[in-house]
Amino acid sequence: MAFIHEQLEKILNYLSGLDPVLAPVAFISLYVLATVLVIPGSIITLSAGVLFGAWRGSIYVSLASVIGASLAFLIGRYIARDFVSKKIESHPKFKSVDRAISREGAKIVFMLRLSPLFPFNILNYGLGITNIPFWKYVGASWLGMLPGTVLYVYIGSLFKNLADLAGGARDKTTVEWVLYGLGLLATIVVTIYITKIAKKAITETI
Repeated sequence: MAFIHEQLEKILNYLSGLDPVLAPVAFISLYVLATVLVIPGSIITLSAGVLFGAWRGSIYVSLASVIGASLAFLIGRYIARDFVSKKIESHPKFKSVDRAISREGAKIVFMLRLSPLFPFNILNYGLGITNIPFWKYVGASWLGMLPGTVLYVYIGSLFKNLADLAGGARDKTTVEWVLYGLGLLATIVVTIYITKIAKKAITETI
């Protein structure tokens, strides 16, 4: 993983010197590729704030994350379904999520996206083997990922350059700690809610 981060830093540094029109296209392409390859996107999201500022960075990341999530979803559903099923379906938490989605659909996807502790890139493939319709998945994912996107890009925009970002040379603000706390709270709420719905589904099936 350290090697991957090093390569990402090199690529992002390269992007910082590109033409203002070409840079966003290259950045979005990189983000989509990282999403499909299940590479954690936090460093890329933070970098968007440094490279483009909070406003434009949020737009680019939001667009890229939805495209990447959609591609991974379609790959998981139509191309690598058997492989994804074997890797994920045996996981007890996924079974709960699957049962919950069968009942609540887009609402569960939206709530999963709100939680920072659920691995987004793996979730993209896992959700592809559930029965949620594609466009509901896209809409719920976009809305659910938007708050975290804006937060991370904003944090990135507070760094002067990519070198400072790589070194973490900045103390967290009170607002950031509050938002992180809300993210943790969202995770707890989502976990309890999904478990409750899954248990209800099992009871009704039995």
